Amino acid sequence: MKFMKLGSRPDTFITTEAVRSVNSEVISDLIVQVKGSRYLLHKFPLLSKCLRLQRLCSESPETSQHQIVQLPDFPGGIEAFELCAKFCYGITITLSAYNIVAARCAAEYLQMTEDVEKGNLIYKLEVFFNSCILSGWKDSIVTLQSTKSFPLWSEDLGITSRCIEAIASKVLAHPSKVNLSRSYSKRGPRDDISYNESESRRYKTSSKSWWAEELAELSIDLYWRTMIAIKSGGKVPASVIGDALRIYASRWLPNISKYANIEKQIVHHQSESDSIGKHRLLLESIISLLPAEKGAVSCSFLLKLLKATNILKASCSSKMELARRVGLQLEDATVNDLLIPCVSHTCDTIYDVDIVITILQEFMLQGQSPPTSPLRRKGDLERRRSRSAENIHLEFQESRRSSSASHSSKLKVAKVVDGYLQEIASDTNLPLSKFISIAEAIPEFARLDHDDLYKAIDIYLKGHPELNKSERKRLCRILDCKKLSMEVCMHAAQNELLPLRVVVQVLFFEQARAAMSGGHVTELPSNIKALLANHDDTAKTSASFNKAKKTPVDDLKSPKSNLSTLKMKLAEDDDLDEHYADEMGKSSRIRALCVLPNRPKKMFSKLWSNNRSVASGKN
Repeated sequence: MKFMKLGSRPDTFITTEAVRSVNSEVISDLIVQVKGSRYLLHKFPLLSKCLRLQRLCSESPETSQHQIVQLPDFPGGIEAFELCAKFCYGITITLSAYNIVAARCAAEYLQMTEDVEKGNLIYKLEVFFNSCILSGWKDSIVTLQSTKSFPLWSEDLGITSRCIEAIASKVLAHPSKVNLSRSYSKRGPRDDISYNESESRRYKTSSKSWWAEELAELSIDLYWRTMIAIKSGGKVPASVIGDALRIYASRWLPNISKYANIEKQIVHHQSESDSIGKHRLLLESIISLLPAEKGAVSCSFLLKLLKATNILKASCSSKMELARRVGLQLEDATVNDLLIPCVSHTCDTIYDVDIVITILQEFMLQGQSPPTSPLRRKGDLERRRSRSAENIHLEFQESRRSSSASHSSKLKVAKVVDGYLQEIASDTNLPLSKFISIAEAIPEFARLDHDDLYKAIDIYLKGHPELNKSERKRLCRILDCKKLSMEVCMHAAQNELLPLRVVVQVLFFEQARAAMSGGHVTELPSNIKALLANHDDTAKTSASFNKAKKTPVDDLKSPKSNLSTLKMKLAEDDDLDEHYADEMGKSSRIRALCVLPNRPKKMFSKLWSNNRSVASGKN
C-alpha cells in the first residue's frame, strides 16, 4: 500500500494533565476544544492555514490570554484534528488509505484551501488521493471501507463515488487477472449460505472472480453500489457476478437458522430484532443483484436464499422473485433443497409447501415451448426461401435439442418431486389438496414409473388415518397402477390402507403384464372373478375374456380390447369397493380377495405357471 509524508519537523505534541499542547518556547494563545479534548496551541500557524479558525476567532472576543474555540462536530475526532494541527506546525505526518478520508474531511471542515495558502492540505490530499490511492486496488478498497465512518462528508466530497468507479474500472479492465485469493479457497463451508462440495471445487478453480472476496468485506450499501457499477460495465460474465454474490452471502449471512424460532417466540431481545432487520436488508439487496441470466447462480444457492427469506421475513416480492428463478432451473434441485422450513406462527405445516407449488408452476410455464413452426408474415417467406437447406436443417436440429432438454428436465423434476412428497407426507397438518396439487403439477409422461409416488401415498395414508373412503379414493386417483413395479405391486396387494378398487387394479394389471410377457392372455384369478360377479355384466365380461385367452400376442389388436373391457369396467364403477364391502362385511381387504396369500408372489407364480401350461398345451 502507498503512503505519503508531509512536514519535516519532529513531533513536539505532549500531554499534560489531560491537555494536549506543543512543546515550544512561545506561549500558547489559542485553546481549541474538540469533542471533550483540549488543545493549547498558537494562533499564527493554525490561522494562517485554516479559514474556519480565522472566522471563529474573529467572531469570539478575546477575554483572556487564551482565545477559546469550540469544535463539537469535528469530523474524524481528535485524531483527525491533531493530524491537521501537526500539518500547520510543519510536523511530519504520514497519510495512507487508512486515514486519508478522515484527514480530507477534517481539512474540508477547517477550510484549508488554496485560497488561504498555496499548497495547503486539501490540495496535497487530493493529489495523493487521485494519483496514488485510486490507482491501487487494495488502497481503493480500504479507502472505500473507511468512508462508512463519514458517509455524508464522503458523499459530498465525492470520495465514495470515485473509489467505486476506480474499483469497478479495475475489475472491468482485468476480469481474469489472478486466481481467487488463497484464504477463500482454503475456507470450507461454514454457514447456512455456504458451498456444497461440488460448488466449493467450482469456485476454487475460478480465475475470473479474483476480486470477489476482497469486495465481500464491504458493507452492503457500498457493496451494492460497487456491484451495480461492475454489472453496468457489461464485461463481467453473469456467472462471475453470481460467484461474487455467493461469496458475499457466505460472508455476511452466517448461521441465520438461529433466527428460525424467533417469530414464534412471544418476547425476544431488541438486539435480535435489530440483527434480523440488518440481515433482512442484506438478503434483499443480494436478491436485487442476482443476474437475470439463467444458470448464473446455482439452483441450490437460490433455494438457500429462499429459505433465508422465510427465516428473516423478507419481502413478498423478493420471495416471489427467487421462486421464479428457481422454477427456471428446477431440474438442478435436490429434495433437501426444496425442504424450506415454514417458521411463521400462521403456518401449520413443517415445510413451506405453498412456495414449492409456486416453483412448480413457474417451472411448467417456462417448459411450455413455442410451436416448432410459428406463423410467418408474407415478407418473411421470401427471406426463408433464400435460406440454404443446411441452415434450415441446423434450425431443426436445434429445435429438437431444445425439446429434448425440456423433456429430460421434466423427468428429473418428477423424480425430485416424488422424493419431496415422501418427505412431507408424514406431516399430519399437510392438507390432502396440497399433496395432490404437488403430485399433479408434474405431467403424466414425466413419471416413467409410479413407485416413488406410491411410497409417498403410502406414507401419507399412514400419517393421516382419519381420511375417509372418498378422500382415499381421491388421493389414489393420481396413481397409475400400470406403472408400478413387481415389488411395489406385491406391497400394494397387501396394503389395507388402499381403497379396494386400487388393489383390484394392481392385481389386474400385474396379471395382464405377466400374460403379455408369456405370449398368451391367461384366465383371471378366481378372486377377481368373484369381485366382478357382483355386477350384472360379469358373465359377459368373463366370457369375452376367456375367449381372448387363446389369442396369440401377435393377434391382440382386436382381442386386446377384451382385456380393455375389464379395465374399462373397473374404471366405470367407482363404487366397486363399497359394493363388495357390503357383501363381505368389515373383514380386511386381503381376506376380501378370497383369502389372498400372505405372499402375493405365490399368487403371481401360479399365474405364470398357468400361463406356461396354456402355452405348452398349444404346442
